[in-house]
Amino acid sequence: MPNTRDIRIRIKGVKNTRQITRAMQMVATSKMKKAQDSARSGRPYAMLLADIIGTIADEFEEVTQSYFIERPVKHRGILVVSTDKGLCGGLNGNLFRELSKIDNSAKFVSIGKRASQYLSRTRRDLLADFSIPDKPTFADIRNIVEFMLRSYDEGRIDTIEVVYTSFINTLRQEPELIRLFPLNDLDSMVEKLHSRFQSDSSPYPKDNREILIENKDVVLAELASLYLKQEIFQLILESQASEHSARMVAMKSATDNAGSLIDDLTLQYNRARQAAITQEILEISAASFSQ
Repeated sequence: MPNTRDIRIRIKGVKNTRQITRAMQMVATSKMKKAQDSARSGRPYAMLLADIIGTIADEFEEVTQSYFIERPVKHRGILVVSTDKGLCGGLNGNLFRELSKIDNSAKFVSIGKRASQYLSRTRRDLLADFSIPDKPTFADIRNIVEFMLRSYDEGRIDTIEVVYTSFINTLRQEPELIRLFPLNDLDSMVEKLHSRFQSDSSPYPKDNREILIENKDVVLAELASLYLKQEIFQLILESQASEHSARMVAMKSATDNAGSLIDDLTLQYNRARQAAITQEILEISAASFSQ
């Protein structure tokens, strides 16, 4: 049995750890609320933009813009949204299990150090890696989207897909793979978007006025680019809400476990102390008896 001094040292160490995890829990709780609000507030705009693109594209009998046409897929282009830091439970592990199902012909772009490390370790074709601040703005993801579009236009990748962690609620986050480009099935895209955000899928009122658009390919290209930027921005917000929620839950669990361990160590300390006192009494009694 460990002596009382060793147990006291261990109790002190666990208490220090509990203070750290409690502080991290409080920080994650504060960030979680803001990230959840940002993720939820951006959903209506993303859905409305998708509906607008679908409505305008339906007005044309034939769409010739390349972003709306399916082409043979030689290399899938996949954007992976992970975290820079750990201590968020199984969030990244679940995301990487989803990545392991993708064949090696795909090409990747990563956001977050954890994804970059995983893709390098597994020898995947990593085209680029990016980092974003804790509170990203629309401007912060412009370079990422422009790189993805440039790679798509140059033929290095034939799809634009995103692997991220979908925020469902504080206790539930799930990895998800969604395809954004090409926009060859707009009805299905809009339906999946409404389903993912759990919103009312009833169509917006139709405008029966005739729409006359000059240079329709240019207009559709700009709308598609704007949609891609908004959708990736929204998925990053969803991923950050998942990260802070998972970290808050993980740190709360660690704090609770540290408290339970302190209780067990305190009981062990009291038993060891009582045993030492009893042993001293027995030794004194034995010495007195021998005299």
